[in-house]
Amino acid sequence: MNTGIIKKIDHIAVAVRDIEESIGVFRDQLGLSMTKTYHSEYTRAHIAFFRVGETHVELIQPTSLSSVMAKFLDKRGEGIHHVCLGVKNIDEVLVSLATKGMELIDEKPRMTQDGRKIAFVNPRSTHGVLIELTEIEEQGTE
Repeated sequence: MNTGIIKKIDHIAVAVRDIEESIGVFRDQLGLSMTKTYHSEYTRAHIAFFRVGETHVELIQPTSLSSVMAKFLDKRGEGIHHVCLGVKNIDEVLVSLATKGMELIDEKPRMTQDGRKIAFVNPRSTHGVLIELTEIEEQGTE
C-alpha cells in the first residue's frame, strides 16, 4: 500500500502553440482518447486532456500574449510544462511540504474551472520541475 503523500501521477502538462494541431497528433496519430476540453479564464488558455492508462496528458495553449503560458512558450518553446501529482488531502500536503522547507507558489489550494482543487510547488524546490498538486479520491489500496 502506498502510504506516502503522493498517490499517483495525475497528468503531465504540455505547452503548445496550436491546440488543434496538437489534438490531431495526440488523438489522430497517437490514438489517445480525449476526455475533455475547456477554456480557462483564470489561466487564459485552451486546455485538452487525453487519457493514457490511469493518467492524462494535458495540452495547454495560451489565449493571451501576457499569460503565464505565453511567456513560458516565448522563453522555452513547446514541451513539458509541469507534472501533476495526485494527493489525498491537499491542505495537509501543503502544510507538510512547507514544514519541510519546500517553497510553495500556492500556500492554499485553489479551484480550477473544471472543479479540481490544485496548488503549485516552486521549481526552485524541485530541481527545476514545476509540480502541480491535485486532490484526488483514493481508489482502494495499492
